[in-house]
Amino acid sequence: MADRRRLGVLVTHPVQYLSPLFRELAGASGVDLTVHYAHRPTPAEQGAGFGVSFQWDVDLLSGYDSRFLRNVSAAPGAEGFGAYDTPEIAGIIAERRFDAFLVMGWHAKSYWQAMRACWAAGTPVLVRGDSQLGPDGPTLRAWARRVTHRRFVPRFAACLAVGARSEEYFRFYRARRVVRSPHFVDNEHFARGAAETDAASVRREWGVHEDSMIAAFVGKLVPKKRPLDLLEAVAASGRRDVHVVFVGDGELREACRAAAERLGVRATFAGFHNQSALPAAYAAMDVLVLPSDARETWGLVVNEAMACGRPALVSRAAGCAPDLVHEDETGNTFPLGDVRGLGELLARLVADRERLRTLGAGARAHIARYTAAAAAEGVLEAMELAVRERAAA
Repeated sequence: MADRRRLGVLVTHPVQYLSPLFRELAGASGVDLTVHYAHRPTPAEQGAGFGVSFQWDVDLLSGYDSRFLRNVSAAPGAEGFGAYDTPEIAGIIAERRFDAFLVMGWHAKSYWQAMRACWAAGTPVLVRGDSQLGPDGPTLRAWARRVTHRRFVPRFAACLAVGARSEEYFRFYRARRVVRSPHFVDNEHFARGAAETDAASVRREWGVHEDSMIAAFVGKLVPKKRPLDLLEAVAASGRRDVHVVFVGDGELREACRAAAERLGVRATFAGFHNQSALPAAYAAMDVLVLPSDARETWGLVVNEAMACGRPALVSRAAGCAPDLVHEDETGNTFPLGDVRGLGELLARLVADRERLRTLGAGARAHIARYTAAAAAEGVLEAMELAVRERAAA
């Protein structure tokens, strides 16, 4: 045990996309991993933005050592910097003397409590994030962010970038070391679930004609994801054989329902799907559409769809676009808000079903490299580099 690298991790709350990474790290030779959670969400807190209270129906905590900290926030589980306040993490860091400590950003008070404790103790801090440079332009806010971020980002021993845009982001703020640790989903889980699905049965449940192409939106129906753009694009395409399916819920549900009726677009509102039900939804659709703005710093639904062999049409503003969408190989991209351009892409697909299958096969092959193992490899590389740098100092 003495010669194992002690790696501490702090996360605001359990996340279905991170647990496989922690299991990979826990299983790596020479690593003593402890994951600290700042908060255990209630079903109501977990469901914020989804339109329904729930708990994830997959195991998030087995396979690695974890503990929940005491969150002393006056508004625990809410959005905002102060929603996660765990002063005890400072004492844990001082006592455990980790070889490296990983935080998943700096947007919560808990992260700053950990970062300051690490810097005080001389513990190398790693950060993993998916932020991208936004279209702020020369505003006062952008100037202030540039000044402040360039003061603390270089203090990280390593910045773990999930893709091209997060690497660009870290380098813009003068990170001294950037290592790739790609965003991923459990590809095998999604592929297996899709293969076991009777897609025709799901399509019938959704009320989709057997000759129609399903263009699906998966996620919260919220402004930053721009679900209305999909409806407008289908209307602009002039195709009556494109059926829109919304897999998710949120504040824009009724607006989307009204728009579908006004535009004469066939649409099904399938509601919120928990993790175990998602593969069947991907199996039944023909193409995923992600029209989000730049606040969509990645878009893991694209990983999920591609793992199920489905191509994606993605707004160029979404963070995953340059990494996951290779034009005419795994799908296509379109300018943010260009509903006519998106409509043309949909029309091309519905007119050429063989192209749909070819793109789906390309998507499945491409996403195979985005795995928990690849993400863990990046974390381990960053930790080793940080430890060596500290030893040489």
